[in-house]
Amino acid sequence: MDLAVIKTGGKQYLVKKGDKIKIEKIAGDEGKTLKFDTLLKAEEKTGQIEIGKPILKTKVEGIILKQGRAKKVTTVKYKNKTRYKKTIGHHQLFTQIEITSI
Repeated sequence: MDLAVIKTGGKQYLVKKGDKIKIEKIAGDEGKTLKFDTLLKAEEKTGQIEIGKPILKTKVEGIILKQGRAKKVTTVKYKNKTRYKKTIGHHQLFTQIEITSI
C-alpha cells in the first residue's frame, strides 16, 4: 500500500489508492481526472520514503465523484446591552474525489 501527501486548496491530505476525500471546490464535471502535487510518497513494500523539496515530480491522480455543499454552519454575533444580535449561516462548497493512482 503506497501512501502520499498531496496539496490542494491550501491544505495537505494523507491519501492512499482508493480513498474518497472531500476537498475545497475545484472546477470540473463529475468523472473528470485531476492531478495533484505530491509532497511526500512512501512505499510499504520497500520502505522507501521520498520527500519533495518542495514537491515531487510524480503526480497523484483522482476522479471527481461529486460537487456539493456541506451542512450549514451557523454563527451568532451578539453585543451586550445594545440589543444587537445577528445570525449568519454558511454552506462551504466541496468536491469529493477518489484517488485512482499514486
